[in-house]
Amino acid sequence: MILDTASQLRALLEAAQSVAVVGASANELRPSYTVFSYLRTKGRYDVTPINPTIAQIDGVKAFPSLTAYAAQRGAPDIVDVFRKPSEVVDVVKEAIAAGAKAIWFQYGVINDDAIRLADEAGLAVVVDRCLKVESARLDGGLSTSGLNSGSITSRRRNL
Repeated sequence: MILDTASQLRALLEAAQSVAVVGASANELRPSYTVFSYLRTKGRYDVTPINPTIAQIDGVKAFPSLTAYAAQRGAPDIVDVFRKPSEVVDVVKEAIAAGAKAIWFQYGVINDDAIRLADEAGLAVVVDRCLKVESARLDGGLSTSGLNSGSITSRRRNL
């Protein structure tokens, strides 16, 4: 099922406990690092990097594949994908085999064949959205400028 409403996204995020970030990077300038770090420090999810080229990120053991992750940790609730669109069909096949419940394609990761494959396999599918942004938005952590303002109000400040 393709999820695209706020209530569907909220239900997925509230039910999830584990997130496997495929393509997570140890480079702090990469969006995949920022999302991994945010989700991890938020404390709500057990977040694990999936990347065959690194051993760990910020002390968290990385797995070379979803298959290796699932063999040791069980099926992830959400597979968050930071890969080229041309590479995601294989990621979806591996997510299905690993028993993942949902697959989340980050901004720009759009491959119609992969989306269709995931949907037909019964995974919850989120396309062209950022897990960090949606998590923060649904938890009330984003202001209109996209940053955590620390306060919620409908009143304008007197300048």
